[in-house]
Amino acid sequence: MRHSYEAASSSESSDTHNRPSPIPKSLVPQFRRNLNLRLPPKTFSQRCGNIIYNYAKQAISTWFPVGLDHNHQFPSSVHVTPVPLQLCGRTTGTNPLVLFNNNNNHPVEQVRSPWVYIAENVVSDLLSSFENVKDEKLDLEDVKPKLVARFGKILFHESPSISEETTRVGLAAETTLSQLRRSFYTNIPNSYMENIKGEVAQKIKVDFEEEKDLYHVQLSDATLPDSTISCKCSVIKEDKRLQLCKIELQPLRHMVIDISCLDKNLDLRLMLSTKRTLTALTDDEMQSIRSLINSAILDQDVKGGLRWPLGKASSGGRYCVVGVWHTIAKDYKSSSLSLKVRHADRYDFRTSIGEATREINLKLKNIVSLLQEQEVEVSSVAEMLKDHLKLIWDHFLCCEHFLT
Repeated sequence: MRHSYEAASSSESSDTHNRPSPIPKSLVPQFRRNLNLRLPPKTFSQRCGNIIYNYAKQAISTWFPVGLDHNHQFPSSVHVTPVPLQLCGRTTGTNPLVLFNNNNNHPVEQVRSPWVYIAENVVSDLLSSFENVKDEKLDLEDVKPKLVARFGKILFHESPSISEETTRVGLAAETTLSQLRRSFYTNIPNSYMENIKGEVAQKIKVDFEEEKDLYHVQLSDATLPDSTISCKCSVIKEDKRLQLCKIELQPLRHMVIDISCLDKNLDLRLMLSTKRTLTALTDDEMQSIRSLINSAILDQDVKGGLRWPLGKASSGGRYCVVGVWHTIAKDYKSSSLSLKVRHADRYDFRTSIGEATREINLKLKNIVSLLQEQEVEVSSVAEMLKDHLKLIWDHFLCCEHFLT
């Protein structure tokens, strides 16, 4: 039986299990050094909303702003603003904070172009993270690396250790943002999505390839307590049932870099992750998983679009349905880029939390191809990264105001 759900924030957490941060409390001028947090040397999982994210050994989680003044401080027009819970799709907890610039039509003049500044701050972390990806690929088959740019707003979540006084509007320069847990809110306005499809796709020269209507059934595995299995399924419309297409482990994050773009309406997340396809399952394992998929009932009146008869959401004493995503995505591609414009409807059976979101992802394919070469020149990676970041800066970070 499906329970009533409460909407969750479409945000991706970069918390580190509330471990003490090694970052000094003062915020400025540490921005110049890339507030850098390396996770402990073991794989770890982090829940945010109704999604659990897995981080690899030596994963890098970093945040920095672009658009500071010449003293490496926030311009006076930048404020820390609380966001009402209902605006970011939540019903419990304290109001998160966002950085808001009330004068971003007149940006601070910069010595370097913002995309150059971002690239210089990112390239070393990208190179070191990809070395870890190469090590993973040596140990496991069917591992696919992916570098993606995502667009939304960075949310900072207040901590009891940080006084309310330091997080009030107008004290951005003194706020110890580095001490606050952050997440990335990706549910963008519909007008922004329409602009990406209608104008930006043409300007960046990506061609429409296909629209995919898929269900992603999330399974827990009693033998893999720290991982989630994702079963990608299409719909056989004549029979109104699912057809299993692919079985994967949930992506493993190697690098998450959040960039507060003070002169833009949207922030940027750059993320390097790997996904592993499960191809060596036994006949019994496949039978148990197929049994769960075949038991699913299509129902557009429930969050996620699927439900299971009583007692049919687990199989073999090993696998259990823990969530479902229904995604409708338009894919646009070129030789170097892959743009995904996606509507997602998610439901988590463990928390009874659901969410419906609009999301834009830009996959930087040719950077990954370059990084996979035997001999990688740092200058080549840096130049390619600058080119992509200029394209992102020019076309992906402007939209109508939201959350503020």
